[in-house]
Amino acid sequence: MLILSIDTSCDETAVAVTSGRKIISNVIYSQSLLHKKWGGVVPSLARRAHEERIDWVVNESLKKAKSTMDKIDAIAVTYGPGLAIALEVGINKAKKLSVEYNKKIIPVNHMEGHIYSCFGQNRNGNPKLNFNFPYLALLISGGHTELVLFKSHICYEILGSTIDDAAGEALDKAAKMLDLGYPGGEVIESLASEVNNKDLFNFPRPMIKKNTLDFSFSGLKTSFYYFLKKENKVKAAKVKELASSFQEAVFDTLLLKTKKAIEITKVNRLLVGGGVSANLYLRRKIRKLVGDYNGSVIFPAFKYLTGDNAAMIGIVASYKAKKGIFVKDNNKLDRVPRLKLSDSY
Repeated sequence: MLILSIDTSCDETAVAVTSGRKIISNVIYSQSLLHKKWGGVVPSLARRAHEERIDWVVNESLKKAKSTMDKIDAIAVTYGPGLAIALEVGINKAKKLSVEYNKKIIPVNHMEGHIYSCFGQNRNGNPKLNFNFPYLALLISGGHTELVLFKSHICYEILGSTIDDAAGEALDKAAKMLDLGYPGGEVIESLASEVNNKDLFNFPRPMIKKNTLDFSFSGLKTSFYYFLKKENKVKAAKVKELASSFQEAVFDTLLLKTKKAIEITKVNRLLVGGGVSANLYLRRKIRKLVGDYNGSVIFPAFKYLTGDNAAMIGIVASYKAKKGIFVKDNNKLDRVPRLKLSDSY
Protein backbone atom coordinates (compact mmCIF):
# COMPACT_ATOMS: atom_id res chain seq x y z
CA MET A 1 0.00 0.00 0.00
CA LEU A 2 1.03 3.57 -0.67
CA ILE A 3 0.12 5.59 2.42
CA LEU A 4 0.04 9.34 2.96
CA SER A 5 0.61 9.98 6.67
CA ILE A 6 0.12 13.16 8.69
CA ASP A 7 1.45 14.12 12.13
CA THR A 8 0.75 17.47 13.82
CA SER A 9 1.03 16.32 17.41
CA CYS A 10 3.05 19.28 18.66
CA ASP A 11 5.23 21.88 16.93
CA GLU A 12 6.16 20.37 13.57
CA THR A 13 3.92 19.89 10.54
CA ALA A 14 4.92 16.52 9.11
CA VAL A 15 3.66 14.59 6.09
CA ALA A 16 5.19 11.46 4.53
CA VAL A 17 4.51 8.97 1.78
CA THR A 18 5.42 5.39 2.67
CA SER A 19 5.14 1.92 1.20
CA GLY A 20 5.35 -0.66 3.94
CA ARG A 21 8.53 0.22 5.80
CA LYS A 22 9.96 2.15 2.86
CA ILE A 23 9.94 5.92 3.32
CA ILE A 24 9.38 7.45 -0.10
CA SER A 25 9.18 11.05 1.13
CA ASN A 26 9.20 12.76 4.50
CA VAL A 27 8.59 16.52 4.72
CA ILE A 28 8.69 18.44 7.99
CA TYR A 29 8.04 22.11 8.63
CA SER A 30 9.58 22.98 12.00
CA GLN A 31 8.19 25.69 14.27
CA SER A 32 11.20 25.74 16.63
CA LEU A 33 12.18 29.33 15.80
CA LEU A 34 8.60 30.45 16.33
CA HIS A 35 8.47 29.06 19.87
CA LYS A 36 12.08 29.70 20.86
CA LYS A 37 11.52 33.25 22.10
CA TRP A 38 8.75 31.99 24.41
CA GLY A 39 10.95 29.31 25.96
CA GLY A 40 8.55 26.51 24.98
CA VAL A 41 5.67 25.54 22.72
CA VAL A 42 2.72 27.96 22.70
CA PRO A 43 -0.33 25.84 21.69
CA SER A 44 -2.28 28.61 19.93
CA LEU A 45 0.74 29.58 17.86
CA ALA A 46 1.41 25.93 17.04
CA ARG A 47 -2.12 25.45 15.75
CA ARG A 48 -1.96 28.57 13.59
CA ALA A 49 1.37 27.53 12.07
CA HIS A 50 0.00 24.05 11.32
CA GLU A 51 -3.02 25.56 9.61
CA GLU A 52 -0.83 27.86 7.53
CA ARG A 53 1.55 25.11 6.39
CA ILE A 54 -0.39 21.85 6.23
CA ASP A 55 -1.47 22.20 2.58
CA TRP A 56 2.05 23.06 1.43
CA VAL A 57 3.60 20.17 3.37
CA VAL A 58 1.09 17.67 1.93
CA ASN A 59 1.75 18.87 -1.61
CA GLU A 60 5.50 18.90 -1.12
CA SER A 61 5.50 15.35 0.24
CA LEU A 62 3.50 14.11 -2.75
CA LYS A 63 5.80 16.01 -5.08
CA LYS A 64 8.96 14.49 -3.58
CA ALA A 65 7.36 11.05 -3.76
CA LYS A 66 6.52 11.71 -7.43
CA SER A 67 2.96 10.74 -6.64
CA THR A 68 -0.57 12.15 -6.50
CA MET A 69 -3.54 11.61 -4.20
CA ASP A 70 -5.13 9.38 -6.83
CA LYS A 71 -2.25 6.92 -6.37
CA ILE A 72 -2.48 6.94 -2.58
CA ASP A 73 -4.23 3.88 -1.12
CA ALA A 74 -4.95 5.19 2.39
CA ILE A 75 -4.36 8.12 4.72
CA ALA A 76 -2.78 7.69 8.16
CA VAL A 77 -3.00 10.32 10.87
CA THR A 78 -1.79 10.73 14.44
CA TYR A 79 -4.79 11.03 16.76
CA GLY A 80 -2.80 11.32 20.02
CA PRO A 81 -1.15 11.81 22.36
CA GLY A 82 -0.14 15.44 21.83
CA LEU A 83 -1.49 18.98 21.90
CA ALA A 84 -5.22 18.68 21.22
CA ILE A 85 -5.53 21.84 19.12
CA ALA A 86 -2.45 20.88 17.11
CA LEU A 87 -3.63 17.31 16.53
CA GLU A 88 -6.95 18.69 15.34
CA VAL A 89 -5.30 20.34 12.32
CA GLY A 90 -3.84 17.07 11.07
CA ILE A 91 -7.03 15.14 11.79
CA ASN A 92 -9.16 17.67 9.92
CA LYS A 93 -6.82 17.56 6.94
CA ALA A 94 -6.95 13.75 6.88
CA LYS A 95 -10.77 13.83 6.99
CA LYS A 96 -10.92 16.37 4.18
CA LEU A 97 -8.60 14.35 1.95
CA SER A 98 -10.49 11.16 2.80
CA VAL A 99 -13.78 12.63 1.59
CA GLU A 100 -12.33 14.37 -1.45
CA TYR A 101 -10.42 11.33 -2.74
CA ASN A 102 -12.47 8.51 -1.20
CA LYS A 103 -9.59 7.11 0.87
CA LYS A 104 -9.78 5.17 4.13
CA ILE A 105 -8.16 6.63 7.25
CA ILE A 106 -5.83 4.67 9.54
CA PRO A 107 -5.57 6.10 13.11
CA VAL A 108 -2.11 5.85 14.70
CA ASN A 109 -0.92 6.42 18.25
CA HIS A 110 2.13 8.69 18.22
CA MET A 111 4.05 6.42 20.60
CA GLU A 112 3.53 3.46 18.27
CA GLY A 113 5.32 5.55 15.70
CA HIS A 114 8.39 5.91 17.91
CA ILE A 115 8.55 2.13 18.30
CA TYR A 116 8.27 1.41 14.58
CA SER A 117 10.67 4.25 13.67
CA CYS A 118 13.48 1.82 14.51
CA PHE A 119 12.54 -0.25 11.45
CA GLY A 120 12.24 2.52 8.87
CA GLN A 121 13.87 1.95 5.49
CA ASN A 122 14.85 4.21 2.62
CA ARG A 123 13.10 3.85 -0.72
CA ASN A 124 15.59 1.12 -1.69
CA GLY A 125 14.60 -1.02 1.29
CA ASN A 126 17.69 -0.44 3.45
CA PRO A 127 18.58 -1.24 6.16
CA LYS A 128 17.21 -4.77 5.85
CA LEU A 129 16.20 -5.38 9.46
CA ASN A 130 13.95 -8.33 10.26
CA PHE A 131 11.55 -8.36 13.19
CA ASN A 132 12.56 -10.70 15.99
CA PHE A 133 9.90 -10.43 18.68
CA PRO A 134 9.65 -9.69 21.55
CA TYR A 135 11.39 -6.33 22.05
CA LEU A 136 11.73 -3.97 24.97
CA ALA A 137 11.13 -0.41 23.79
CA LEU A 138 12.45 2.65 25.63
CA LEU A 139 10.60 5.74 24.38
CA ILE A 140 12.12 9.07 25.43
CA SER A 141 10.73 12.27 23.97
CA GLY A 142 9.84 15.77 25.10
CA GLY A 143 6.40 14.78 26.28
CA HIS A 144 6.66 11.07 27.08
CA THR A 145 8.91 8.53 28.74
CA GLU A 146 7.80 4.90 28.54
CA LEU A 147 9.05 1.34 28.74
CA VAL A 148 6.98 -0.90 26.48
CA LEU A 149 7.02 -4.63 25.79
CA PHE A 150 6.57 -4.94 22.02
CA LYS A 151 5.11 -8.44 21.77
CA SER A 152 4.18 -8.68 18.09
CA HIS A 153 2.88 -6.38 15.38
CA ILE A 154 0.44 -3.84 16.84
CA CYS A 155 0.54 -5.60 20.22
CA TYR A 156 2.08 -3.81 23.20
CA GLU A 157 2.20 -3.80 26.97
CA ILE A 158 3.24 -0.69 28.87
CA LEU A 159 5.63 -1.67 31.65
CA GLY A 160 6.29 1.83 32.94
CA SER A 161 5.62 5.45 32.08
CA THR A 162 6.19 8.89 33.50
CA ILE A 163 3.82 9.92 36.27
CA ASP A 164 4.63 13.60 35.76
CA ASP A 165 7.37 15.21 33.63
CA ALA A 166 9.06 13.37 30.77
CA ALA A 167 12.83 13.11 30.34
CA GLY A 168 12.94 15.50 27.39
CA GLU A 169 10.76 18.04 29.16
CA ALA A 170 13.00 17.89 32.24
CA LEU A 171 16.10 18.56 30.12
CA ASP A 172 14.39 21.50 28.41
CA LYS A 173 13.30 22.98 31.74
CA ALA A 174 16.80 22.60 33.19
CA ALA A 175 18.24 24.38 30.17
CA LYS A 176 15.74 27.19 30.67
CA MET A 177 16.75 27.53 34.34
CA LEU A 178 20.37 27.83 33.19
CA ASP A 179 19.38 30.47 30.61
CA LEU A 180 20.45 28.23 27.73
CA GLY A 181 17.34 28.75 25.61
CA TYR A 182 14.82 26.36 24.04
CA PRO A 183 14.95 23.57 23.03
CA GLY A 184 17.65 22.70 25.52
CA GLY A 185 18.57 19.05 25.09
CA GLU A 186 21.23 19.62 22.44
CA VAL A 187 22.79 22.52 24.35
CA ILE A 188 23.00 20.47 27.54
CA GLU A 189 24.59 17.57 25.63
CA SER A 190 27.20 19.91 24.16
CA LEU A 191 28.07 21.59 27.47
CA ALA A 192 28.23 18.24 29.29
CA SER A 193 30.66 16.85 26.72
CA GLU A 194 33.00 19.81 27.36
CA VAL A 195 33.47 18.61 30.96
CA ASN A 196 33.53 14.90 29.99
CA ASN A 197 30.02 14.36 31.38
CA LYS A 198 31.20 14.97 34.92
CA ASP A 199 28.68 14.44 37.74
CA LEU A 200 29.90 17.08 40.17
CA PHE A 201 26.65 17.77 42.03
CA ASN A 202 25.00 14.33 42.25
CA PHE A 203 21.35 15.37 41.89
CA PRO A 204 18.61 12.86 42.88
CA ARG A 205 17.77 9.79 40.77
CA PRO A 206 13.97 9.72 41.15
CA MET A 207 12.10 6.50 42.03
CA ILE A 208 15.05 4.19 41.41
CA LYS A 209 14.53 2.38 44.72
CA LYS A 210 10.81 1.85 44.22
CA ASN A 211 9.50 -1.47 42.95
CA THR A 212 8.08 0.01 39.76
CA LEU A 213 9.18 0.76 36.22
CA ASP A 214 7.44 4.14 36.23
CA PHE A 215 9.42 7.37 35.86
CA SER A 216 9.23 10.71 37.63
CA PHE A 217 11.33 13.77 36.85
CA SER A 218 9.38 16.57 38.56
CA GLY A 219 11.22 16.06 41.86
CA LEU A 220 14.58 16.20 40.12
CA LYS A 221 13.52 19.39 38.37
CA THR A 222 12.40 20.92 41.67
CA SER A 223 15.65 19.93 43.37
CA PHE A 224 17.58 21.57 40.55
CA TYR A 225 15.50 24.74 40.80
CA TYR A 226 16.08 25.21 44.53
CA PHE A 227 19.77 24.40 44.21
CA LEU A 228 20.18 27.15 41.60
CA LYS A 229 18.11 29.57 43.67
CA LYS A 230 20.35 28.98 46.67
CA GLU A 231 23.66 28.82 44.80
CA ASN A 232 23.61 31.73 42.35
CA LYS A 233 27.40 32.03 42.39
CA VAL A 234 27.75 28.35 41.54
CA LYS A 235 25.31 28.78 38.65
CA ALA A 236 27.35 31.62 37.21
CA ALA A 237 30.68 29.80 37.54
CA LYS A 238 29.78 26.22 36.73
CA VAL A 239 27.06 26.16 34.07
CA LYS A 240 28.74 23.29 32.21
CA GLU A 241 29.09 21.16 35.33
CA LEU A 242 25.49 21.85 36.31
CA ALA A 243 24.22 20.89 32.87
CA SER A 244 26.33 17.73 32.94
CA SER A 245 25.21 16.73 36.44
CA PHE A 246 21.54 17.20 35.60
CA GLN A 247 21.91 15.15 32.41
CA GLU A 248 23.64 12.39 34.37
CA ALA A 249 20.74 12.24 36.82
CA VAL A 250 18.19 11.92 33.99
CA PHE A 251 20.20 9.33 32.07
CA ASP A 252 21.06 7.25 35.13
CA THR A 253 17.35 7.06 35.93
CA LEU A 254 16.53 5.91 32.39
CA LEU A 255 19.27 3.28 32.43
CA LEU A 256 18.47 1.91 35.89
CA LYS A 257 14.80 1.49 34.97
CA THR A 258 15.71 -0.12 31.65
CA LYS A 259 18.10 -2.49 33.39
CA LYS A 260 15.33 -3.50 35.78
CA ALA A 261 12.95 -4.05 32.84
CA ILE A 262 15.47 -6.32 31.12
CA GLU A 263 15.87 -8.38 34.28
CA ILE A 264 12.11 -8.66 34.81
CA THR A 265 11.13 -9.51 31.23
CA LYS A 266 14.30 -11.42 30.26
CA VAL A 267 14.11 -9.54 26.95
CA ASN A 268 17.52 -8.18 25.89
CA ARG A 269 16.56 -6.83 22.45
CA LEU A 270 16.05 -3.10 22.92
CA LEU A 271 14.41 -0.48 20.70
CA VAL A 272 15.02 3.17 21.56
CA GLY A 273 12.91 5.97 20.04
CA GLY A 274 12.08 9.62 20.64
CA GLY A 275 14.07 12.82 20.30
CA VAL A 276 16.16 12.37 23.47
CA SER A 277 17.72 9.24 21.95
CA ALA A 278 19.60 11.49 19.50
CA ASN A 279 22.03 12.16 22.36
CA LEU A 280 25.27 10.35 21.43
CA TYR A 281 26.44 10.03 25.03
CA LEU A 282 23.16 8.37 26.00
CA ARG A 283 23.49 6.00 23.05
CA ARG A 284 26.90 4.88 24.27
CA LYS A 285 25.52 4.24 27.75
CA ILE A 286 22.60 2.24 26.36
CA ARG A 287 24.88 0.14 24.15
CA LYS A 288 27.03 -0.61 27.20
CA LEU A 289 23.94 -1.64 29.18
CA VAL A 290 22.59 -4.09 26.59
CA GLY A 291 26.10 -5.41 26.03
CA ASP A 292 26.24 -6.39 29.70
CA TYR A 293 23.20 -8.62 29.00
CA ASN A 294 24.51 -9.95 25.66
CA GLY A 295 21.70 -8.07 24.00
CA SER A 296 21.23 -5.77 21.03
CA VAL A 297 19.81 -2.30 20.48
CA ILE A 298 18.25 -0.56 17.47
CA PHE A 299 18.04 3.21 17.16
CA PRO A 300 16.13 5.02 14.40
CA ALA A 301 18.03 7.01 11.81
CA PHE A 302 18.63 10.54 13.12
CA LYS A 303 16.34 12.10 10.53
CA TYR A 304 13.40 10.10 11.92
CA LEU A 305 13.90 11.18 15.53
CA THR A 306 11.94 14.43 15.49
CA GLY A 307 8.84 14.54 17.65
CA ASP A 308 6.28 15.09 14.88
CA ASN A 309 7.45 12.55 12.34
CA ALA A 310 4.96 11.34 9.76
CA ALA A 311 7.30 8.71 8.30
CA MET A 312 7.08 6.56 11.43
CA ILE A 313 3.30 7.00 11.45
CA GLY A 314 3.13 5.63 7.92
CA ILE A 315 5.15 2.55 8.88
CA VAL A 316 2.75 1.72 11.71
CA ALA A 317 -0.20 2.30 9.39
CA SER A 318 1.01 -0.33 6.93
CA TYR A 319 0.78 -3.01 9.64
CA LYS A 320 -2.57 -1.73 10.86
CA ALA A 321 -3.90 -1.89 7.30
CA LYS A 322 -2.93 -5.58 7.13
CA LYS A 323 -5.07 -6.13 10.23
CA GLY A 324 -7.95 -4.14 8.77
CA ILE A 325 -7.70 -1.33 11.30
CA PHE A 326 -9.39 1.67 9.69
CA VAL A 327 -11.64 4.47 10.93
CA LYS A 328 -15.24 3.37 10.32
CA ASP A 329 -16.77 6.83 10.66
CA ASN A 330 -14.66 9.87 9.80
CA ASN A 331 -16.97 12.13 11.79
CA LYS A 332 -15.93 10.30 14.94
CA LEU A 333 -12.19 10.40 14.26
CA ASP A 334 -11.61 13.26 16.68
CA ARG A 335 -13.42 11.21 19.32
CA VAL A 336 -11.43 8.01 18.82
CA PRO A 337 -10.49 6.79 22.32
CA ARG A 338 -6.93 7.69 23.26
CA LEU A 339 -5.85 4.07 23.25
CA LYS A 340 -3.02 3.25 25.59
CA LEU A 341 -0.24 1.07 24.28
CA SER A 342 -1.26 -1.46 26.92
CA ASP A 343 -4.28 -2.15 24.73
CA SER A 344 -3.78 -4.94 22.21
CA TYR A 345 -5.93 -4.32 19.16
